[in-house]
Amino acid sequence: MESESGSSVSLKVFNLNCWAIPYMSKHRQVRMQHLGDLLNQKNFDLALLQEVWSERDFESLRQKLLPNYTWAHYFRSGFIGSGLCVFSKHPIQEIFLHTFSLNGYPYKLQHGDWFCGKAVGMVVLEICGILVNVYVTHLHAEYNREHDSYLAHRVAQAWELAQFIHHTSRRADVVLLSGDLNSHPGDIGYRLIREWIGLDDSYLETQDFQGCEDGCTMVPNNCFVSSKEMESFPRGVRIDYILFKAISGFHITCDALTTTTGSGPNDTTGHSLPLSDHEALMATLSIRPAPIEHKRNFTRDPEAQASLMDVLHEAWTEMGLGLAGARQWVYSTGHLLSLGLLLLFLGVGTMLFEDIPWVAEALFMVLGVIVLIGSGALYLTSLHESKALYEAQAEIELAMEMAKEAQPEVVELYTNPPLIRTSVRFKVKQ
Repeated sequence: MESESGSSVSLKVFNLNCWAIPYMSKHRQVRMQHLGDLLNQKNFDLALLQEVWSERDFESLRQKLLPNYTWAHYFRSGFIGSGLCVFSKHPIQEIFLHTFSLNGYPYKLQHGDWFCGKAVGMVVLEICGILVNVYVTHLHAEYNREHDSYLAHRVAQAWELAQFIHHTSRRADVVLLSGDLNSHPGDIGYRLIREWIGLDDSYLETQDFQGCEDGCTMVPNNCFVSSKEMESFPRGVRIDYILFKAISGFHITCDALTTTTGSGPNDTTGHSLPLSDHEALMATLSIRPAPIEHKRNFTRDPEAQASLMDVLHEAWTEMGLGLAGARQWVYSTGHLLSLGLLLLFLGVGTMLFEDIPWVAEALFMVLGVIVLIGSGALYLTSLHESKALYEAQAEIELAMEMAKEAQPEVVELYTNPPLIRTSVRFKVKQ
């Protein structure tokens, strides 16, 4: 770390999805101890963690890391917490948490994302006179790549994340996004975040990479990773990222990037024990003032703008498919609500006839209440989902329209068909 004058500033960043679920994650406490030892040994500037589901684990880490990481924050959301936390050598000036509008379904208890309150946490640091906005996040899990029922939610989260960074980083000199995006490099969520904000990927930008092949962060030789889930990906998958960009007259590069490789310190049995089912990312970034001739140009060239519009259109389409499904659920559960009300009325009506057994009356009443409560919950969930997806679609549609007006030459390169209009603008009849 050097002075504010004109010298470069080195920033060492650590990222890990810790897989620390109380009572469920194997060897959780031992792994958290090893994590604390590693962070103290390496002495990073920033440690950005996901899936630290227990505040007790966070407090234990905080006490252990206090000599080297004076500043720390745990982001709380949902019913069991976001699992996001930050440890920093540099003073934290501001903190903010934004919970995503869509987070899966409360009735899918086996997945639990809805109860976590998936979110993005932001901390603002000033490092040697450079204002750095740091974002840590964890998007909705995929579970089944072939039949991904959460794709629309994850794309909506990616858009919301990109918008959040776009609107909160206007004063920043440097933006740093780290976390588990649950998206492969070619997936729409990853591309949407990168292209809308203009972020660089540390794995793609570094000249010095050491770690898993292709930068993968979930690999088959990790003992905590299910071999069945990795059958289609013999080399592993890359779903954890450190992304960055410089804004106001600065230039940022990734000098080195390292990942863990599926093994770790020995456990009590003498076997190699990884830190998590994910691999850790360790990046060394350099921030320096940019020469006047290399000041960042915020206007994209036509090809880049056309590529962005293709990504926006793809995201719009995916959310449209999710919206159609949500509206179908609203329609179906609305009919179930009517059925529940009918059963309740029948139960009340049977009380007027003395010759109808009380068992039949009770049966109508109980069935009516069950159907009414169940369908009511599903109706409200689907209604919320449809509204959130519709809003995201409208935002993307407006972004595409503004981009076309700003750079008309993009229309010639743009390959997707026109959008079916939602609600952004009304034309006045002449």
